[in-house]
Amino acid sequence: MRMTTRTRRATIAAIGAITVGTMLAACGSGTPGESAGGDAGADGVTTIQFWHRNFTPVENEWYADIVKKFNASQDKIKVVDTEVPADAWDQKMKAAQAAGKAPDVYTSSANLQDLVNAGSVHELDSIVPKEAIGEILDNATSISEIDGKHYAYPLLLEPQTVLFWNTDMLDAAGVDSSAAPETWDDLLAACAKIQPTLSDGQYCISPAQDAVTMAWSTVGQQYNFADHLALTDDWTAPSIDDDGYRALMEQYKVLWDKGYMPKQPLAAYVAGEDFGQQKVAFKVSGSWMMSEIGSDYADLLAKTGVGKFPSSSDADGRTSTTMGNFTWVVDAKSKSPEAAGEFLSWAIAGDPENLVPFFVNTQFTKVPVRQSVQDAVAASEEAADAPWSSIIVDDIAPDAIAGPTYPWDVNLAVGTAMESVMKGSASVDDAIKTADAAIQTVIDRDGLADKAPKN
Repeated sequence: MRMTTRTRRATIAAIGAITVGTMLAACGSGTPGESAGGDAGADGVTTIQFWHRNFTPVENEWYADIVKKFNASQDKIKVVDTEVPADAWDQKMKAAQAAGKAPDVYTSSANLQDLVNAGSVHELDSIVPKEAIGEILDNATSISEIDGKHYAYPLLLEPQTVLFWNTDMLDAAGVDSSAAPETWDDLLAACAKIQPTLSDGQYCISPAQDAVTMAWSTVGQQYNFADHLALTDDWTAPSIDDDGYRALMEQYKVLWDKGYMPKQPLAAYVAGEDFGQQKVAFKVSGSWMMSEIGSDYADLLAKTGVGKFPSSSDADGRTSTTMGNFTWVVDAKSKSPEAAGEFLSWAIAGDPENLVPFFVNTQFTKVPVRQSVQDAVAASEEAADAPWSSIIVDDIAPDAIAGPTYPWDVNLAVGTAMESVMKGSASVDDAIKTADAAIQTVIDRDGLADKAPKN
């Protein structure tokens, strides 16, 4: 394996399965017809309900194990663990909330501002130790805190925009395979060299290419090109009509027009079949894709490079990566919020060793949000066999931008504009004009000027 100071290219030696849950809506859940828990029984034991979505086998095992360990650690609180199929989460959640039976504690990747505005989550400052809240790193503040109050405790951060490449395919084209292209100009130059070496059905790159995926995955790229996002900081006006957004849209149009990317997706953005089947030289996905490569395409372990997504040539060091996240929250209507807070504090805000198996067994594809946990994970024996971990934790995660807290419809307006320009169904000016109007509609409809974060 070759390593460079630019990206410290890593070969992947992971065994696991893909995690796509970070982008599924998460609002909490409870089994319809069952109590949300929180009642103390005759024996004085308080029972609380904990719900999480079904993920990979190793993640599911960790969830089950952490509940068992907590229950065995004391005799005052009993946690009942329920694993919910990801595709049933929304339906069960809506039914549970409508019946007033959401679980006491649940996992969430939802927009925290929306949860707080809806009054659906309990503040944590009164039920989680101050020192535990103080351990949350700065780059996870936006997913845990609103206007000085904490409403969610992060389990992890997860870069949503990572570049993977097949070193053999780059070598065959005479392209440097030891490092990721630093800029879009570098990427396009690489594709120009790679394209003539490809067979039918092969492409240079597989990026996001539909409005919905672009809406969430390109937030970092928007900031990289424009130095801001699609709303003004005070949420009073759209902020998409500028040269930065135009330039970003035009880059994707080049990929499309020159045939560097497929006209129909060869795999979902969150999945890696197209890369695993060597149909593309470059693949853009989240850090979680490394688990799939290690699990399903072991022959590519020594042929896979990992690095930052390319930057605008004038970005001045601004990140091009969106940071996904996953948190635990306490339901606002929990009958025993103190017990719920005690479980949350013990499981993910307490002893770092409770969390080490989670990050090790998910093959170092996720980022801990506490320095003590990062240190414990890095000290594990398995870390030596995961050189990509330092790329994710040290190179990509520190300056990755969190997903915006404004309504999803604003994101979607941007994603729709990007797709329409890329595919040629609208000019850049027309697409931006349409997006600008759509964002203004959201501002007026939702009264965003009164809801903008104070910090």
